[in-house]
Amino acid sequence: MKVLFMGGTGNISSACVELALTKGYEVTLFNRGNREPSFSQPVQIIQGDRNNLPDLQRAAAGHFDVVADFVGYTPDQVAKDVEAFQGQVGQYIYISSASAYQKPLNHYVVTESTPLCNPFWQYSRNKIACEDLLTQAYREDDFPMTIVRPSYTYGETWVPCGLGGQGYTVPARMRRGAPVISHGDGQSMWVMTSNLDFAVGFVGLFGNALARGEDFHITSDEVLTWDQIYQTIARAAGCEVELVHISSDFIGTVYPDWLDGLRGDKACSVAFDNSKIKRVVPDFAAKVKVSFAQGMARSMAWYDADPTRQVIDKKTDVMLDRLIAAWRKAAADAALAVAD
Repeated sequence: MKVLFMGGTGNISSACVELALTKGYEVTLFNRGNREPSFSQPVQIIQGDRNNLPDLQRAAAGHFDVVADFVGYTPDQVAKDVEAFQGQVGQYIYISSASAYQKPLNHYVVTESTPLCNPFWQYSRNKIACEDLLTQAYREDDFPMTIVRPSYTYGETWVPCGLGGQGYTVPARMRRGAPVISHGDGQSMWVMTSNLDFAVGFVGLFGNALARGEDFHITSDEVLTWDQIYQTIARAAGCEVELVHISSDFIGTVYPDWLDGLRGDKACSVAFDNSKIKRVVPDFAAKVKVSFAQGMARSMAWYDADPTRQVIDKKTDVMLDRLIAAWRKAAADAALAVAD
């Protein structure tokens, strides 16, 4: 099977590339060539700009069985994909986002029939528009698309957090005894998915006749509160964690750029019904899943294996300190006002 990954070197896509290689697929990456690929087996490279139609058409000339687009964020980009790959590919798989699902949710258990509507986050609205375009292309022109919606998916180089990024900054705060923000009261439910598990479901869709014209989310079945997520990270880091609970609205007042990703995604309690992907890809149901505790042990081992990887984002670190200080001051001022 010939597979083209648009992107292919990112957090999620790299695990999918590696699994495709172990299955004996002929893998090609289409990207700008800014990252040096590092896989267990050789991959072919087509260097180009995914925003440039002639570059896409040059890639499409390879007549791939599967094209997996990990770098399509706007309808303009996806429209170019449809034009370039129509009649040139057996299956086009678009990576959307589980954040596209209805916010606020009517029911916390999300299925593929949950409406797509996110009034809070432009990123998610763009993904919805991309899906609408692909659905129209499938219905009107039989464009062989499949839509996949990951939720928060991490690999060994990531430590996923609600605030503070996904690098070493938050674990470093934990290790030096600095407080960490758990938004809201820390009790909203969330799902973290290992890229190794995601890859099993995703690659299982390649050339799968049951996936044509369909949409799937691929997530873990493990549901944790945000407090439990941070406590799990701390255990993997070999330390305790001091959690500070700050409302999303207050966070948005201090740092407006952080609010959309909370209200439109991480502040909402979610659990995913993965029945559909399990039915279509039996391997996803059968294989042992990576628990979040196992995943974080793997991530911290990666950071600890080489101290040069332990990079702290100083700007974010300072912003977290200032936000905590502002929250504590506001709480103290409110307590004094009530006492008076």
